[in-house]
Amino acid sequence: MTDPATSEDATVPEHNPGADLAVRAAWLYYIEGLTQEAIARAMGLSRAKVIRLLAAARDGGIVRIGIEARGSAQLALERRLVDKLGLDAAIVVPSPIDEDAVPVVVGHAVGAWLSDEVRDGMALGIGWGATLSMCLKSLAPRTFGHFAVISLMGGMTHSRAINPSAVARRVADALSADCYQLTAPAFVASEATRDALWAEPALHDLLERARRADLAIVSVGDVSEESTLFREGLLPRSQAASLEAAGAVGEVLCQFIDVDGRIVDHPVSRRVVAIPLEDLARVPRIAIAAGGRRKVRAIRAVLKATSASVLITDEIAAEGLLAG
Repeated sequence: MTDPATSEDATVPEHNPGADLAVRAAWLYYIEGLTQEAIARAMGLSRAKVIRLLAAARDGGIVRIGIEARGSAQLALERRLVDKLGLDAAIVVPSPIDEDAVPVVVGHAVGAWLSDEVRDGMALGIGWGATLSMCLKSLAPRTFGHFAVISLMGGMTHSRAINPSAVARRVADALSADCYQLTAPAFVASEATRDALWAEPALHDLLERARRADLAIVSVGDVSEESTLFREGLLPRSQAASLEAAGAVGEVLCQFIDVDGRIVDHPVSRRVVAIPLEDLARVPRIAIAAGGRRKVRAIRAVLKATSASVLITDEIAAEGLLAG
């Protein structure tokens, strides 16, 4: 009899000593409840090495931490947001000590929420950004017979960690789904180039698929030079001032909008390759994921622009939205 462990048909993961150590450290810490000092002694490592292994386990998706409850303060904010903004649902997470960590905590909530929302046979439209990229850490892997993920905007020819196309691809991989990519740059040279791209049959087909999506989730950017769009180089930082002068307070799918949720009159608006907001609005259920003090005006504007029914945010942004 052939030993399954040595069969040519068996799939054996490639040996990765670093990953193996991270897995063992994670089991000892999260399952057996050992302290970092005890793990260091058991594995013959330094405590600093154990800390690095546990961080790698979290960042690499080996460990997916779920918190199955929210505090009374968050629940109260959720109820008030639903009432004031006319939402179907709101999810509010505690604000982090460091505001730079807002995408991490909101992204975690996004992954947990999506894990409960996705169903076989669905089509999911997805945007991009640091927050949506972080959702992979808490998105429960699933295997569906028929599921589609549709990227709602173009990508980047050069990227570091966050490429719009990569976000959609990674979510699709986690859900064993077909992935439909908007295979064009997020910004092109001219309006004529953009229109010519949308006339291509493959991209026109993707637009139709996006219009028929069951659920869409998008993040929100502000117009500061530190927003992901400028930081990752989709637009030069020098454009921020002129966009603000044109009335922009935020962006969704790289489309800049004013306080009333209207596309601003700016040359950038005519060069973006993304699902137009009027087409996004056809999706029956839209969720917005964003938080932080500096995004309050942008979130409010995007809610108007998209008629989103679900908001996933943090306490500080929730309080700002309720105060306005």
